[in-house]
Amino acid sequence: MFFRASLLTLTAIASASAAAATSVSNVSFVNGITIAGNTLDLSSGSDFDRRVGFFSDIYYDRARNEWWGLSDRGPGGGTLPYETRVQRFTLDINANTGAISNFKIQQTVKFTSASIALTGLAPDTPSLLGKSFDPEGIVVNPVTGNLLVSDEYGPSVYEFNRSGQLVRQYATPANLVPKAGSSVNYNALAPAGSSPQLTSGREGNRGLEALAITPDGRYAFAMLQNGTVTDGYDAASGTRGQYTRIVKYDTTTGEAVGQYAYQLNSSGQGRGISALVAIDANRFLVLERNNRGIGIGATVASPDKNVFEVDLSTATDVSGLNLPASGLLPAGVIAAAKGAKVIDLDANTLAALGNKSPEKWEGLAIGPQLANGKYVILAGTDNDYSVTQNGSGTQFDVYLDVTKSDPFASSIQCPVGTTTGCFSTATSLGATLTSAYQLLPGVLHSYTADIAGYTAPVPEPETYAMLLAGLGVLAWARRQRRA
Repeated sequence: MFFRASLLTLTAIASASAAAATSVSNVSFVNGITIAGNTLDLSSGSDFDRRVGFFSDIYYDRARNEWWGLSDRGPGGGTLPYETRVQRFTLDINANTGAISNFKIQQTVKFTSASIALTGLAPDTPSLLGKSFDPEGIVVNPVTGNLLVSDEYGPSVYEFNRSGQLVRQYATPANLVPKAGSSVNYNALAPAGSSPQLTSGREGNRGLEALAITPDGRYAFAMLQNGTVTDGYDAASGTRGQYTRIVKYDTTTGEAVGQYAYQLNSSGQGRGISALVAIDANRFLVLERNNRGIGIGATVASPDKNVFEVDLSTATDVSGLNLPASGLLPAGVIAAAKGAKVIDLDANTLAALGNKSPEKWEGLAIGPQLANGKYVILAGTDNDYSVTQNGSGTQFDVYLDVTKSDPFASSIQCPVGTTTGCFSTATSLGATLTSAYQLLPGVLHSYTADIAGYTAPVPEPETYAMLLAGLGVLAWARRQRRA
């Protein structure tokens, strides 16, 4: 009876955990840190090639207690042959408060296919992706340990082994593939007057920006930064629709098995989503933002960056539908259920950025559980390598004085890798760097929250062994009681 009762107790606990209503509450900002813009990764090459781009996405692998920080297509905006990569890093986290410190890169993994580096360069042939890769979202499959990465160029989802070698590419749904008329074109643009002009599929540079995986590793969910060209996009004005799409993939087959509409809240220039994090099989956190704040060439005023909770359990599959520009979805079609705002990322700013909000909040992850039962939620920014380029493709390091009300009004640009030949962006005249000017740093914020019903990943084999050992002890206890 003792052994049976114990098994029933374990089963009841597991069932109650699975059935518990998931919600994120009691969120508190703990602290933030900045990471110098000239931080180098552990690869070989020039200092410019090794400059870390923070953080197109962040992922916490609970099974291995590992953090991953994803860099995107590189400092050239698709014009330089940058070898795409991801950084595995460590971070000290206070087990009681959740305060973070001491960011350190431990490993740099470059993405390759058949031993050839995947590059940030835009496709040479418009109808073929080739080795072009713009990584934006990353997760670790808890079952296989492989890395899944979403890409904006395709838009695609790729699976890599832990050495960065391509294992396979997931199937891209036909309605997401960019086309100009009937021809696939990965370089075409959507605005009116573009030649050739996109007529369907994902918008340029607005592909699969975010990626999540269910705790059991069964499904992956990738999310477009904005809806497709046929989801309410107005080519004449360049105005985007208010809905985007979450695509559900079967990780066993690599096939898409559903698409769900998500209604955007963010306002202003360049609204869209940046990150997606799974809480369980149906509930997620979504990071939504506009393109305002401290960033390369951004408008500082009116930043709008928020995290929402979303539930897909009642959402309708919209794979075969075009979404409207605004207003209600067609009768009988239900969008993802969107809860209240969980985090306002603009509410907590750092003195190192002049107490202003960064432009590109792009990384989001649920981290370890603290001693008090709360979870760490980590948010991070993409600093675009603190590099810009002119119309001729010449690259310049961008130095900001964040003590100014508008740092970019008085920013200084220098040819990459030099501190001479600099000029002021305000006057286009020669300028001299001073200690007040710094490359744009990466930023990490730590929050703590209660996450009811948060589902842990699939146990590793050694965890199963521990469970079986525990059941063996119960069986021994049962025999002792009989004796």
